[in-house]
Amino acid sequence: MVKHDIERLIANAVAKARDAGDLRMAAKVSVTLERPQAPEHGDYASSLALQLARVVSAPPMKIAEAVAANLAEAEELDSVKVVAPGFINFHLAKGWLARQVDAIIARGNTFGNLPVGKGQRLQVEFVSANPVGPLHVGNGRGLAIGDTLANVLAAAGFEVQREYLVNDAGTQTKTFAATLYNRYQALFGRKIDSADLIYPGEYMVELAEQLRQERGDSLLQPLGEPPPKEIHDLGVEMMMASIKDDLTTIGVRYDNWFRERSLYSTETYEKAMALVRKKGYVSEKEGAVWLASSALGDDKDNVLVRSSGAPTYFASDIAYHYDKFLLREFDRVINIWGADHQGHVQRMKASISAMGIDPQRLTIIIYQLVTLKRGAEVVRLSKRSGDVITLREVMDEVGADAVRFFFLQRAASTHMDFDLELASRHSAENPVYYVKYAHARIASILARAEERISDFNGGEVSLLDHEAELALIRKLILLPEHIEAIADSLEPHQLPHYSMELATAFHDFYEKCRVISEDIELSKARLKLVAAAKIVLARTLNLMGITAPDRM
Repeated sequence: MVKHDIERLIANAVAKARDAGDLRMAAKVSVTLERPQAPEHGDYASSLALQLARVVSAPPMKIAEAVAANLAEAEELDSVKVVAPGFINFHLAKGWLARQVDAIIARGNTFGNLPVGKGQRLQVEFVSANPVGPLHVGNGRGLAIGDTLANVLAAAGFEVQREYLVNDAGTQTKTFAATLYNRYQALFGRKIDSADLIYPGEYMVELAEQLRQERGDSLLQPLGEPPPKEIHDLGVEMMMASIKDDLTTIGVRYDNWFRERSLYSTETYEKAMALVRKKGYVSEKEGAVWLASSALGDDKDNVLVRSSGAPTYFASDIAYHYDKFLLREFDRVINIWGADHQGHVQRMKASISAMGIDPQRLTIIIYQLVTLKRGAEVVRLSKRSGDVITLREVMDEVGADAVRFFFLQRAASTHMDFDLELASRHSAENPVYYVKYAHARIASILARAEERISDFNGGEVSLLDHEAELALIRKLILLPEHIEAIADSLEPHQLPHYSMELATAFHDFYEKCRVISEDIELSKARLKLVAAAKIVLARTLNLMGITAPDRM
């Protein structure tokens, strides 16, 4: 990666200047580069001289000049300039930039892949919505973040597992089963009190009707008796089938569906509780069992087992993470949770410490709420779910690609507005349409080229010296940097912005540089650039889980 190559050049130059006595310093330096916003400031810039001014006891300009004077020659660089108050600006060589077109084509769909993960086993758990209702818009945001992160981390060299936790134990699914049974009874003419329909929405009626079609009246119990036990599992499985169908539609695949019940059937829960007790972090008071999480950085202790003897959700989560770290031995775990779990983060970290696991191995990303709009109007109601807008409803209106792209545009930590009207437009105003149109345009150019130039593999990329061509190449070579940055920061919102920059650079190139002309050699070179752009733009879209169309 050229960025790291330049950083190494700078580090070597500092060492050389230090050895020559030009810089009086003992410690090694950490070198990082920035990308200037103004093109005249170069492709990369270093503020190292400003950072070293106190250490070296010299003016930043003098330090920058000493570093620049000791830089080794490099084919990547055209020029190095020192500018006030002490920046070192690096300009990439045009010839080197042009050669990157061949390098991208040679790598193909692996362009951008990096070894930074070094094969570490990493799990990303996301969505994991309780199987008591359809996926809603908020789940969609977690889905886009989690799936894209998993894609990027795999490209960065991690061994990634995508996991969905099926919460098939606990109070919520029991309440869901009771509501389902009441809906089922109502289909046979039994009068049901509306207060017993805890989960509202048309989808509950649909599930009950499905039960009637498949089982007839065989599930009916005598009046006043509780529902049969099997209705719980039947309801959960029907709901999971609906959730899986939505996930398939939006292009998400999971490597593992982890059942919460398995924590109890395999004694994992008992082993986890025994471990935290052995570590000395369990106490009993008020008839309940507590985790002394306040001793581990949390602001209070937390109940593990209620006075009734029933484990809390927190206890189940501890057992679940015991399974992740100590049984399945993941090196790192990333959980993608909604804003309603914010208060759960610190106690989860405390519980990890209580098991003797480094809490740094667990990362919890909290994504904020989504406001759905249609233009200026806020959309609030959903007949199918009864209260929130379902993910399926949004996909049906704007398409799966738009859903994923829009949810990725903002950092997870920020509240976001989702404009259904904008996401539906087939115009450049709609960012996902704009980016996908760029790929379709590229595919169309390459298809038309076959009529005149069947083979452009021998195109000489040194002919690519127009500023619009070079500007496009500068954007293309940034994909590895974005993959590395996202793998480090776990902030995938960089990708949609990068894809828009790519599309803009390509559209600008297309307007200024005629791809197929009477100059056959130049046409071949430009077709190579178009092919490289197709590789990088498709790769970027695919990392976001978005289709790269050949036609629009």
